[in-house]
Amino acid sequence: MPSRALFTPFLLGLVALCCAACVGASPTPLAPALRGSIGVPHHGVITDAVELPRQGEGYRLLRSNGVRWGTAGLVAAVQRAAAEVARARPGGEPLFVGDLSARHGGATRGHRSHRTGRDADLLLYALTPDGRSVRSPGFVEFGPDGLARLGDSSGADGYVRLDVEREWLLVKSLVRSPDAHVQWLFLARWIEALIIEYARALGEDPELIWYAESVLLQPGDSTAHADHIHLRVACAPDDFLSGCLGGGPYWPWLPAVPQLVAPSDDDLAAALLDDLLPGGAAAGSRVAAPDSAL
Repeated sequence: MPSRALFTPFLLGLVALCCAACVGASPTPLAPALRGSIGVPHHGVITDAVELPRQGEGYRLLRSNGVRWGTAGLVAAVQRAAAEVARARPGGEPLFVGDLSARHGGATRGHRSHRTGRDADLLLYALTPDGRSVRSPGFVEFGPDGLARLGDSSGADGYVRLDVEREWLLVKSLVRSPDAHVQWLFLARWIEALIIEYARALGEDPELIWYAESVLLQPGDSTAHADHIHLRVACAPDDFLSGCLGGGPYWPWLPAVPQLVAPSDDDLAAALLDDLLPGGAAAGSRVAAPDSAL
């Protein structure tokens, strides 16, 4: 039978969800402890969000629509990963970052999730067919051969090739990031295969590859994600106590979450009797020792 510790994030989240259900999905004077990333990624809000600057070392925002807010961990992880790729492979085109969340979260156009500051769309690095780094053409789909046909949406003709090397560096940085707490990297399975096979051929640490394989996933309820990586970070440990919920597993290698102390069987039985017996008769039954025995 699974240990109680495995259910701790669920129980903490359940407590927070019950509070949120009573007072709504956002902080109120009745629930001031609901702060930060609140709710699940497809049904929630965010307070105290951090803005991802329009550009930084190794990255640029794709749009200027204001949907660039997230948790401090998410924003730091994107900045760190983009910078590490740029330093490892200088001279290439930057990572283009799509939408995060609106400043206060909630629904945003074109997304079912991206509501609680824990999601970010990262476009794929691209090369010319002869191997030169090229500016991302936007959301174009790469096939199992690593090629993407440019069409009307990009305003150009021809093909680009997936930059598998830099894509692995990005995945590697995110998985190892102390800020990210990566829960999922949603990506088409055939692109995942290209990236993982490259990492194996490179002789990367098998444990690191296992972490990457665990979080890389082709979603089953949306497009295959052959044109970008959808990064989702887990709730930070303390966030479980302030309204952050679900969105996927809490992987065993992530930081430990606060533990709920399970009541003893005697305390549970007494609590039930207190509710059932008039006048709190069971409460007296818990006083088992006279003063002289204390």
